[in-house]
Amino acid sequence: MEKILWELVQLVRQQSPLVHNITNYVVMNNTANALLAAGASPIMAHAKSEIQEMIGIAHSVVINIGTLDEYWSESMVMAAETAHSKGKPWVLDPVGAGATSFRDEVLHQLLPYQPTVIRGNASEIIALAKANTTVTKGVDSTAQSNEAVDAARSLVDQYKTIVCISGETDIILGNQQEIFIRNGHPLMTRVTGLGCSATALTGAFIGITEDKVSAVAAAMALIGIAGELAADESKGPGSLQVNLIDRLYTMTEQEFFNRLKIELK
Repeated sequence: MEKILWELVQLVRQQSPLVHNITNYVVMNNTANALLAAGASPIMAHAKSEIQEMIGIAHSVVINIGTLDEYWSESMVMAAETAHSKGKPWVLDPVGAGATSFRDEVLHQLLPYQPTVIRGNASEIIALAKANTTVTKGVDSTAQSNEAVDAARSLVDQYKTIVCISGETDIILGNQQEIFIRNGHPLMTRVTGLGCSATALTGAFIGITEDKVSAVAAAMALIGIAGELAADESKGPGSLQVNLIDRLYTMTEQEFFNRLKIELK
């Protein structure tokens, strides 16, 4: 598995997949830069008049509901429907799921289009699956990733998707597959939008391979290891953000294998 993950990192750099993002405007710049540093090509577009054409040329689609409004939500549903109909892989980041009825309604409209990957924190995954009454605290998780495993499994079964529960340990669940990635650094939680960047990277990786579970694992490993390497040379969140982008760009095979902490079940 370790060898496969690094091969996928290299493949993204070689193929430069085009990733269409309808995402959180708080982090658009960071997300686009993370994609570029990893070797992918970002498109940040939400105009309904061009969504179908954009998705036609993109390798994958990322939908992040972080900063919803009525127009953007319609664009997201259109993008999900288009990706589904064209057979393009797409990622759903259900930011703040369970926090408001508006968010839950938008997610209710998006899920029938069977996202290839759902990536969120434990509270969001639990809320999305309606597994219990855990309350979402904005975009921060009030639950641990292992608490959301049953909720994630229900989503996998219902929507034929892959679920990535983000946290101190990233848990990736597919059909009969479980992967645990234990990379990352606590300082990463002090930079807004690194989770959104991880979701965007997931979009890049699922755009270049049919092995979608390994693609998700590669994306999570890449940003986690980049975060560790960046933290080693950073004084705080500001420098971490800059150094992480550099590490996505410069990471070597030896650094990847030396740091990778992965467990398969």
